Amino acid sequence: MSFGRQIFQLGFQISPIILTNGIASDIPGQMLPIVALTEGSSFALGLLSGDGVPSLDEFFAHFRVLPGTNLQSNQIGNYPFANQQVAANGIIDQPLNVSVMMTCPARGRGGYVSKLATMTALTKALSLHNNSGGTYTIATPAYIYTDCIMLGMRDASPGTSHQVQTDWQMDFVQPLVSLDQAQQVYNSLMQKISSGLPTGSAPSNSGLASTVGSNLTTAAGNVVNSASNLIGSVASGVSSSVSSAVSSVSSKFGL
Repeated sequence: MSFGRQIFQLGFQISPIILTNGIASDIPGQMLPIVALTEGSSFALGLLSGDGVPSLDEFFAHFRVLPGTNLQSNQIGNYPFANQQVAANGIIDQPLNVSVMMTCPARGRGGYVSKLATMTALTKALSLHNNSGGTYTIATPAYIYTDCIMLGMRDASPGTSHQVQTDWQMDFVQPLVSLDQAQQVYNSLMQKISSGLPTGSAPSNSGLASTVGSNLTTAAGNVVNSASNLIGSVASGVSSSVSSAVSSVSSKFGL
């Protein structure tokens, strides 16, 4: 096997999961490869018996990333948008999901006993790591997921296998955990809204609207002026009539 093939198999198939913080807090770098949990007993027994390090193909567990793993996950609003630009700005980032399949059939003499001991130790270690607030780094050929949280681990063995509980699906999620990532979910539109800035240019009046508005203003002015003149004429006529009546009554009675 070529050296490049060994590096690929070791990094993406033998130990693609790295425990960070949690039970790895006392380890320099705070990183613990999962191969230390799946092969810890095998290394000790192999070195004590003089067999040395086994071949990579003979390791207890082999991993592979499953289809459906996210590289991008966005959510868009369900409300109607004014245009395509507003719709494009209405997207918010979502956490990424990644699933890894661990295949660990019983191998050789005493394989079932060794498998039971290894799986029990692995389960206890992962449970302690999760309860301690530990996170995971998942290495895949396309992307390296950091600061992941384990969602679960379940039996996904195929029905065609002669053994039971050979495949275990491990589900992880990469949430938005840092302030920088939380700020990145704001798109340009949300930033403008939160800052109180206008999101676009104000609509301008068309030529027809300007003409209609000008005509309405002129007409209103003419009506007001005509009403004022009419009121003035009526008031002047009434005043003249009242003065004539008073003069007539005064002359008749000799006042």
